Amino acid sequence: MEVLRKYIKDESIDLCYIDPPFNSKRNYNQIYNNIGKEDKAQAQAFVDTWEWDIHADQGYKEILDNYNNVFTKQSIALIQGIEGVLGRGSLLAYLVSMTLRIAEIYRVLKPTGSFYLHCDPTASHYLKLVLDGIFCTRGGDFRNEIIWCYTGPGSPGMRQFMRKHDVIFWYNKSNTWIFNRDEVRVEHSKKTKENYKKGLIGSGFVEADHKIHERGKVPEDWWQMAIAPRGKEYLGYPTQKPEALLERIIKASSNEGDVILDAYCGCGTSVAVAERLNRGWIGIDITYQSISLILKRLEEHFGKSALDNIKLNGAPKDFASAEALAHKKDDRTRKEFEKWAILTYSKNKAIINEKKGGDGGIDGIAYTVIGYENNKYATEQILFSVKSNHTLTPSVIRDLNGTIEREKSAMGILITLYPMPNLTKEAKKYGTYKNELFDHIYPKIEVVCIQDILDGKTLNISTTADVLKEAELKKNNMQPKLF
Repeated sequence: MEVLRKYIKDESIDLCYIDPPFNSKRNYNQIYNNIGKEDKAQAQAFVDTWEWDIHADQGYKEILDNYNNVFTKQSIALIQGIEGVLGRGSLLAYLVSMTLRIAEIYRVLKPTGSFYLHCDPTASHYLKLVLDGIFCTRGGDFRNEIIWCYTGPGSPGMRQFMRKHDVIFWYNKSNTWIFNRDEVRVEHSKKTKENYKKGLIGSGFVEADHKIHERGKVPEDWWQMAIAPRGKEYLGYPTQKPEALLERIIKASSNEGDVILDAYCGCGTSVAVAERLNRGWIGIDITYQSISLILKRLEEHFGKSALDNIKLNGAPKDFASAEALAHKKDDRTRKEFEKWAILTYSKNKAIINEKKGGDGGIDGIAYTVIGYENNKYATEQILFSVKSNHTLTPSVIRDLNGTIEREKSAMGILITLYPMPNLTKEAKKYGTYKNELFDHIYPKIEVVCIQDILDGKTLNISTTADVLKEAELKKNNMQPKLF
C-alpha cells in the first residue's frame, strides 16, 4: 500500500496482475460462521495476515472517509453492507485490504489499462462485487472470468469433488483496451483442422496461394497449465504460478515497452516473464525473502547484467535504515531485518528458518558441498544467527558453537547489527573448518556486522547452489570450483 500510494503515479501502468494471499478453508468457514475455530496452524499465514485489528479498522475508516478520493460511493456502500453480513472478522479484514489496494490499482492504470485479479472460488463472489464497485461505476468493464485449471492428488476420505481451479477476473479501465488476440492464439484440434480442410474458412484460418493456413484459435476462458514438479521452472515456492499463465496474460493485454505491475509479486513469475517479453515492470512484495528470490531468478535466467538496471526500494541501503528495520516494534516486520541480512550476506543462497523455537537461535541455513560420489553431492550445513542487541557477551559465541556441534554442522555465521570486537576475539578460540573438496580453510565461527555487509562483504564459501549451477553449465566436467 505504501509503495502504491507514494511511488506509483496516476495512470502510469499498462497492465496489472495480482495474486494476493488467500486461504480457501479459512475464507470458506468465515463466510458462514465468522468465528474461525478451525486449526490455526493449518491456516497460519492467512490468520497472521487477515485479522480484524487496528490496521483493518484504520483501513475501514479510510474507505468510509474516501481517502484521497479513490473510492466510489458504490464501493463505500458495498463495504458497509458486507460488514452487516459478515461482522468484523478476518474475512471482512481481507475484503477491506483488497478494496484499499484495488482502488489504488485503478488509480495507477492508464485509461487503456487492464487489471487481472487472481483469487480462489470461495471469495471470488465478494471480490467481483468490489471490482464492479470500483471499475464499472467509472466507465470500466468486466471482460472475462478466466478459470485456471490444474491437477493434483486429492486427500484420502474426501467427501466432495476435488477443488482444482482458481479464478482470474479481467477488468478494463475504459472502453478502449489492449487485446492482442494474434499473440495468444493456440492450435486448433485435429477435428477442427479436418473440417476447415473441407473448405470452411473461419477466423483461425487464412487463405493464401489457394491454400488454407492455420493461424490458431483465440483461447477459451478456461486454461489448463501446470508447472512440472521438480522441473526446470519449479522453485519450490508455495504459490508459484506457471510462466505460461503469465505469458498469455502479458502478451494479450500489453505491448513491448509497456509497464507491468504485480503488487504481490511473490517468487517473481510475472517479473521474469515481463523481462523476457521486453516489458518494463514493477514488483511489490512485503518480504525481502521474495525480493531475494526474484533477484536470484533474474540473474540465473538473464545474467548478472539484468540486475544493473533494477531499482530496489525498501531494502536497507545504509546503516541508519538497517538499524531502523532491526528495531521495528512489529515482530513480523523486524523479522525482515534477519532475512535481509542473511540473504544479502549469502548472495541469496541461504534458506530462512521460518519456524523458530527449540532451534538454538538458527535464523538461516546454507549448504556447502564436501564431496561428490555416485552422482550425488554430500553436503554440510552453514548456520546463520542474527542479533540486533546493542551489547552481547561471549556466551553468544559459546551457544552458537554448541548448536554447530549439536547439529553436526560445518560452521556458523553470527551477524550482528553493531560491531562486536569482543565476539570476534571469542570466535577465534573455536578454530577453523577445512573443506577437503576445495582444500580451503574457513573460521568455524565468523562474526560479521551489518556495516561489513553494507560495504559489500559476502559469504566466500561455495554453496550447493553454486556448485549445481556450475555443474549445469559444465555437464561434462562435474568437478566444482571455488566461487
